[in-house]
Amino acid sequence: MTAPTPPTPFRDPDLPFAERIDDLLSRLTLDERIGFLHQFGPAVERLGVAAFRTGQEALHGVAWMGPATVFPQAVGLGATWNEDLVRRVGEAVSREARAMRARDERVGLNVWSPTVNLLRHPLWGRNEEGYSEDPRLTSAIATAYTRGLRGDHPVYWRTAPVLKHWLAHNNETRRDTTSSTVRPRVLHEYDLRAFRDAVEAGAVAGVMPAYNLVNGRPNHVSPYLREHLRAWADEELLVCSDAGAPSNLVDSEHYFDTHEEATAAALRAGVDSFTDHGTDSSKIVARIKGALEQGLLSEEDVDTAVRRQLSVRFRLGEFDPDRDPYAGERAFDTPEHRELAQEAAEQAVVLLKNDGLLPLAPGARVAVVGLLADECKLDWYSGSLIHRSTPLEGLYERFGADRVEFAEGVDRVLLRTSAGAFLYVPPAPDTPEAVRGEEGALDPALLAGRTDLPPLTAAQDGTELALVDWGDGVLTLRAPDGRYLSVADDGYLRASADQPGGWIVQETFRLEPHGDGHLLRHLGTGHPVRVTPDGVRAAEGEPEAFELVVTERGEDAVARAAAAADVVVVVAGNDPHINGRETEDRTTLRLPAQQELLLRAARTANPRTVLTLVSAYPYVVDPADLPAVLWTAHGGQAAGTALARVVAGDVSPAGRLPQTWYADDADLPELLDYDIIGGRQTYLYFEGAPLFPFGHGLSYTSFSYGELTADVTESGVRVAFSVTNTGTVTADEVAQLYGRAVDPSVPRPRRELLGHRRVTLAPGESTRLFFGLPLSAFAFWDVAVGRWRVEPGAYELLAGASSEDVRLRATVTLEGEPGGVRPAVDRGLDAADFDERSGTEIVDRTKESGDAVTPVSGKDGELLYRRCDLGAGVREVSVEMSGTGTVEVALDGGPSLASLSLETPTADPYTYVAVTAPATGEPGGVRDVRLRVRGALRVARVRFRG
Repeated sequence: MTAPTPPTPFRDPDLPFAERIDDLLSRLTLDERIGFLHQFGPAVERLGVAAFRTGQEALHGVAWMGPATVFPQAVGLGATWNEDLVRRVGEAVSREARAMRARDERVGLNVWSPTVNLLRHPLWGRNEEGYSEDPRLTSAIATAYTRGLRGDHPVYWRTAPVLKHWLAHNNETRRDTTSSTVRPRVLHEYDLRAFRDAVEAGAVAGVMPAYNLVNGRPNHVSPYLREHLRAWADEELLVCSDAGAPSNLVDSEHYFDTHEEATAAALRAGVDSFTDHGTDSSKIVARIKGALEQGLLSEEDVDTAVRRQLSVRFRLGEFDPDRDPYAGERAFDTPEHRELAQEAAEQAVVLLKNDGLLPLAPGARVAVVGLLADECKLDWYSGSLIHRSTPLEGLYERFGADRVEFAEGVDRVLLRTSAGAFLYVPPAPDTPEAVRGEEGALDPALLAGRTDLPPLTAAQDGTELALVDWGDGVLTLRAPDGRYLSVADDGYLRASADQPGGWIVQETFRLEPHGDGHLLRHLGTGHPVRVTPDGVRAAEGEPEAFELVVTERGEDAVARAAAAADVVVVVAGNDPHINGRETEDRTTLRLPAQQELLLRAARTANPRTVLTLVSAYPYVVDPADLPAVLWTAHGGQAAGTALARVVAGDVSPAGRLPQTWYADDADLPELLDYDIIGGRQTYLYFEGAPLFPFGHGLSYTSFSYGELTADVTESGVRVAFSVTNTGTVTADEVAQLYGRAVDPSVPRPRRELLGHRRVTLAPGESTRLFFGLPLSAFAFWDVAVGRWRVEPGAYELLAGASSEDVRLRATVTLEGEPGGVRPAVDRGLDAADFDERSGTEIVDRTKESGDAVTPVSGKDGELLYRRCDLGAGVREVSVEMSGTGTVEVALDGGPSLASLSLETPTADPYTYVAVTAPATGEPGGVRDVRLRVRGALRVARVRFRG
């Protein structure tokens, strides 16, 4: 008998993955390997290797590929404070991704989720995508989600999650050209921490760098990918570029002169998959080949990146279909997934205030009013809805349609032209209802508006439109049949959109004074609306002057409904595609004026008013005259049912705020100020009075805390306390444990989250919670020595129901490691390792690595370094700097020790020279060193010689 032919090594499932990857690499030609580096890697038919695409959006359900289960937004999942729930959501999402791929090979298994950027600033347009302002809570939720996405098989992964967006990314304003100044302490204690804990948990396949720069260097050539990220994981990590970011290195950032240089630098820094130019890989392939020809890259560089990508493909079971435990996954829109979507939506609801109005009394007559009362909004990273539940529908179902009144609160208007006619929406032909994106799209930004419907015209009998002002004068106009006015590629206005949406929203307008009326400007194109013989269109030319004729004011309808009800539920908030989204930051925390007007109308007509905020981010509202306030993120397909069950008391709310709700815009730092320590940002450092604090959330029952113990062990601190339900309702409590250094030598958090538990307790039931805290939980990044250090001394532990609702306290003393002095004579001072700064920003010392400091344009800068050991005395000071300007070195805030100037500019910002000057008085001992920096220069390092 003939022995069976052994499998090709890369096809042999009994061999280790590393050996199989080496074998496959050896069989691929250089051109084939280069082809793999684009997002859309081609098939290699001669080896039977399929095409592969990196990237499948799956932030709170499979996105962009048509109908799928839609869970609450990520910030809503963060508000659950429930890792077990979020793990189950991740599992459901990955099961649906597998099931959808079985029928549509465009669905990818390398999922670009979750987003672990910290919610440092509540005006960030993408607030909805993150979990929390706190790095520990963020990493805990992210770890749970990635574990669900990955699956629990020891070898094969259900999907391969990639964390977004590396690093320090919280602004959409000029997001591809702004640089985040991130001092070493903020880098290690805040921004890296959210990524690190999730990566070290072992369920992350890679990361995606962000569009912005950090310390003057684009994230796509960040040395931190090598220095930190890859040191945290045992397995290969795949780094996927953000869309178009490789080209930005030249086109918008001007960081490199040529695309060959830029692509080579990104590849060497650690980018393994280039998302650029859509499905067209030719430009990236040409750039890599050009870089190889110019000696900017080696084949080894290419192989390193391909190996990382193949590692993910092998883990996904692509080459072992018979052994892949997830190959037969077909769970899609199952009853279990629908129940889980509702459970997640219920757990995400946060009760901010309650004077006893909630839960609503059985049989109450309810008026549900507001612009979001009959909406189930989706965001940019949502799938298409299979099921839909609005607050109105949920309340109809729970209380009965005969007990519920509805008033949306839109203004009903006619638009009269200068000729006396009105805008008219022609009847739509009987065509199947189309929903944007329901067919799926690899890039929904390319979805075009509908042109199969007739455009608007002008007629004597106009069409009454529903007008909504979403803030800052941004309007939507909706026809009576529910379709929004939109502009397609041909420029004509049609009532064609089921909702506002798209990469560039085509359903928003602005009314601007013009002549005796108003110009109606279409914001998507920037063009004014004109009335032409063949229809109404947005186009250049003489604009139409419209008269706005109001047939009904929204506040009047709201007041009528409110006055006739026992209780009013006002549903306010945002549309996730307008005034705060990817590409657009918010300008204010305030609720849009039209919604403030509706809230006042309801409250005036009926004091028994519940404000329900459905939004992707915090708002400033005045709760003083409101008996009850709720917040929930856009809750996905079951949002309305969940909300109705909470207000009816079927579920006791137990969501908790994942970020601080500030009381005023004046409390906010500048959007681009990433120094949470110096800027006193987030609950960690904010010293003002918030509207609602981090971790806040009320219940329909009450809980008591007791018996706090804290014991120091050799490896850390063991903490325990008890929680008891002292009320009459079974409910969840989110018990929170915080810590703070009592007498720190450097600014430390006012308190920081060390642990939390969400527990369900029946009336009278108690539970004891245990927390094992490693000593590292009390450490800070010591810039004097460039590493983590636990400072000796007292640490207070605080247990309670929020960061401000502290019920129990205990103090422990840790031996720690005594702080030393900076060995300034022996090692010098790296400029970026300051203790305090003003008027400066951190920039790149070289394009490859290192930091320098420069004055902010037009200002003099100062840097302070505490406890510097100058030994027996300093005779000479040397400063490494580039550019032109002056550095003055002073001690203890006293007179100048030395003044050093560069009068002739260096060849470029990365050419440093050492300027030396004698020290005045030869001072010694331990002193504070202050640098005063003036001019267009970069300071890299200061040295002292005795």
